[in-house]
Amino acid sequence: MCFIVFDWQPGARRLTLASNRDEFYERPTARADFWATEGHPDLLAGRDLRGGGTWMGITRAGRWAALTNVREMHRHLEDAPSRGDLVADYLRGDATPETYARTVQERGASYNGFNLLLGEVNPQRSALWYVSNRTDEPRQLDAGRYGLSNAALDTPWPKVVRGRAHLDRVLDTVPPAQVSDRLLSALADDARAPDDALPDTGIGLDWERILSPIHIASPTYGTRAATVLQVAGSCVALTEQAYGPTGRLGDPRRFAFMSTEDMSA
Repeated sequence: MCFIVFDWQPGARRLTLASNRDEFYERPTARADFWATEGHPDLLAGRDLRGGGTWMGITRAGRWAALTNVREMHRHLEDAPSRGDLVADYLRGDATPETYARTVQERGASYNGFNLLLGEVNPQRSALWYVSNRTDEPRQLDAGRYGLSNAALDTPWPKVVRGRAHLDRVLDTVPPAQVSDRLLSALADDARAPDDALPDTGIGLDWERILSPIHIASPTYGTRAATVLQVAGSCVALTEQAYGPTGRLGDPRRFAFMSTEDMSA
């Protein structure tokens, strides 16, 4: 996952998250679905078929997590474990977001750079923690709107600033029934940033330009999936829009369910 904007309202037990997963098109991937064949029928996520983990997912109990990589070519570890395991292990486990975040912080040096959001939102509990192996201590996030790309949380890269503006406009002006589709449209924003606003992450100017939009499209690398996740109390909805090389549109997938916490009450 390379781009996330989200609105977090723990008091109302509400989350609205819009994200793009950017990856090489040749990397084998399974679309979002429940992991029944892996022995976890309550876990909804895509799957990296090479590394085995995932970039984002949620369970029927309202546990959710999402990951972005930190772009830093000068610190790349060739033999590092897959960062997608950090998401999958949390979703398959039962540790609280805080406990898991602190565990990840302790062993984070073995991974390449990452940002990890760890949440729980259901009628009984609401918490969200942010942890990165490129920042200091993990921290619990208060209510608010946030943006995350391939640097630390709320680093004002052009795509983060632009994405936050899209999120504000949709949430502040669009009827709730239309929010998901409007956010998917925002995730398709392919406007490039001007050169003088680009970060310098060691990949060269041509690639900084290619990677600067919210939605990336090139012959070899780009946005593979756009996802909108909405949680309101016990109601969960996830929509995934697939993309192919050069931005070719694939089929959308939509999921909706009630959290098991509420069903067992």
